[in-house]
Amino acid sequence: MTFKSGFVTIIGRPNVGKSTLINNIVGEKVLIMSDKPQTTRNKIQTIYNGENSQIVFLDTPGIHRPKNKLGEHMVKSAQDTLSEVDAVVFLVDDSKTIGPGDKYILDILKNIKTPVILGINKIDVIDPEDFKMLYDMYTKYDFIDNIVGISAINGTNVDKLIEILVQKLPEGPQYFPSDMITDQPERFIIAEIIREKLLHYLQEEVPHGVAVVVNLIKKREDKDLIDIDATIFCEKKSHKAIIIGKNGRKIKGVGKSSRKEIERLLGSKVYMELWVKVKKDWRDNENILRNLGYS
Repeated sequence: MTFKSGFVTIIGRPNVGKSTLINNIVGEKVLIMSDKPQTTRNKIQTIYNGENSQIVFLDTPGIHRPKNKLGEHMVKSAQDTLSEVDAVVFLVDDSKTIGPGDKYILDILKNIKTPVILGINKIDVIDPEDFKMLYDMYTKYDFIDNIVGISAINGTNVDKLIEILVQKLPEGPQYFPSDMITDQPERFIIAEIIREKLLHYLQEEVPHGVAVVVNLIKKREDKDLIDIDATIFCEKKSHKAIIIGKNGRKIKGVGKSSRKEIERLLGSKVYMELWVKVKKDWRDNENILRNLGYS
């Protein structure tokens, strides 16, 4: 039996369900999820292991018109993957029209030679007639090889999408061990879990002006306990006050919900300290972005 393997990138507008889809495919929560757009900032590899196949997925930041250097990094990161992969999944949602954001991506995709599969997400909430209308709209683009309706959150037709992708892949080696689901270190995943909780707790107050750096992960020798020390960077003093909250309530909530998830990840009790520091306009500072890993 031949073994097929390769690399697939999932692209789309911010907040169409790319991270949700990948988490469903690999069966673990590897990527953070939020109802805020542009949650994903880095190009992250996750690995699907089939019986005779391995797909390395590149989850990318949503493609949008950037407003700062962080935004430029995110869009470049997403676009760079298109020439590196064996197939592209273009994910759209239940929007009833092809909006400017999707047209912007379609203009990029028409110039590449990589096979393109369109995933229409959220079919669990799309009326069948609306789905047909969307399907017909996208069939006009002759560079789209396949169209499949899916529900990333429920897993509907995700197996069908995988089947199509495996057909597109060349014969190749197993790039990663079969029990590996991401190339990211624990430190990165822990920082992302903390950032996800910040996005949930902050609501619309300080949506994307935060970054998280894990300074320390250390197991205590005398007991089953891991110490974690992390710093949350924000752009303004007023943002720092919002993150900490009245009597420290908000930062305590972020710490408590993060700790529970990190304990599940590490399989051990965790003692965590969170610090909040101001780095003015860090999203437009190349040196700070590099230090925070966004380069």
